[in-house]
Amino acid sequence: MAGYLDKLYKYAPVLVQHMMVSAYGYYWRRLRFGGKFQQEYQAFCDRERFSAEEWQQYTQNQLRALLVSAFTQAPYYTQAWKGLVTVQQLEKFTLADLPSLPPVEKSAIRDNPRDFLIGGQPQKKHLVFHTSGSTGTPVATYWLPSELQRSLAMREARSCKFAGVSFKVPRATFSGRIVEPNPESRGPFYRYNTAENQVYFSAFHLRPDTVKIYLHALKRHNIVWFTGYSNSIYQLAQMALDQGLEIPKLKAVITTSEKVTAEMRDVIERAFSTQVYEEYGTVEDSSYVCENEFGQKLISPDAGVLEIVDETFQPVPVDQQGEVLVTGFIRRNQPLIRYRLGDVATMSSETPHCGRNMPVLQEVIGRIEDTIIGPDGRRMVRFHGIFVDQPHVREGQIIQEQIDHIRVRVVPKAGFSEADEQDIMNRIQQRLTTDMRVTVERVEHIERTASGKFQAVISRLQSTYH
Repeated sequence: MAGYLDKLYKYAPVLVQHMMVSAYGYYWRRLRFGGKFQQEYQAFCDRERFSAEEWQQYTQNQLRALLVSAFTQAPYYTQAWKGLVTVQQLEKFTLADLPSLPPVEKSAIRDNPRDFLIGGQPQKKHLVFHTSGSTGTPVATYWLPSELQRSLAMREARSCKFAGVSFKVPRATFSGRIVEPNPESRGPFYRYNTAENQVYFSAFHLRPDTVKIYLHALKRHNIVWFTGYSNSIYQLAQMALDQGLEIPKLKAVITTSEKVTAEMRDVIERAFSTQVYEEYGTVEDSSYVCENEFGQKLISPDAGVLEIVDETFQPVPVDQQGEVLVTGFIRRNQPLIRYRLGDVATMSSETPHCGRNMPVLQEVIGRIEDTIIGPDGRRMVRFHGIFVDQPHVREGQIIQEQIDHIRVRVVPKAGFSEADEQDIMNRIQQRLTTDMRVTVERVEHIERTASGKFQAVISRLQSTYH
């Protein structure tokens, strides 16, 4: 819902908002779970029986087709690879040849996303989604309906099926949408999508005095499993345990977006009497990793190639830490090849205990973000939407140094004005409370870590409030 519908939703009664969410849910269900979804799902399931040799051949064939298509039809690669390779060489490429291609910087697709499209122009059927901007301003990703169906089929096969659940059964979600537009609302803090039996929770109203309302929604709608922001689910679980509240049992919790620490896993599993399955992926859908029944992080080769490389972008030995580069097979109409996520990870030498012949990722490093605490006690870790559709912002960082004060550091583009500053202030107050003071600081750059990534959310209150 965008534009006029967003404004209508904001001021509509709660019952009407439920109806609007459900209407959008029916549209969304047909879009994602129609078309080739079932065919793609079965193909993902069938490939789980592949031998190591079959996986290698499959991946190599997918890679060759992707590289040729990108080089001959996507303006960015046509220019970037000019003089480096020929079509004939790409048709014979192996996985071992991939390091001969230069990596793709996030700034390249952020500044010119259409240059990565096959044909250089979007199609009428394209839908545009933005990344959360956790390592900078958001990236625009273009999706065809068939790619959405392939992506959801992958999740149904590689996380839901692993966890013994499905998108067909009732679930609860913590994500970035503002389902409750009023920051001072007394509840309910969710909207119900009848099309998918989905409780969509607000991540922006969670605090100790609202926990009972969240738990009541889980019981009322007979929720079977939970998915979404790891930290929000953890905060709900911890607050509920702290208060000794009755917590409904769930069949599984599938976490996204943030790294799950051992403490977070223990708290969530104790609270909901279940097992946590951690996903590692991105909005760009250039790779996919999810834990299996034994807690091993399986890399899906049919989602793309995941490389762990050193500072020269060459492979590092197994069990050695390095930077993550991804080459995606899901969204072939906007190919991302050797794309720098800004994450650091380690590949494992283990083989899957479940018998699936897939690579195992040992650990993802550096995806933990600080938690922001509002004056009324609510806690947030993700600020999805703050920098979306901000044409005059190159990068942004949120810093909390006092319980009632947030400082936003912004690297501005030409045209940045006081109106942009006010918009940023309004967005933050909408997600927290109008009692939160917000100041915007214009800076020339935001410092990076050694891996080239900066922390999007920083809290100075850790020792006092966390």
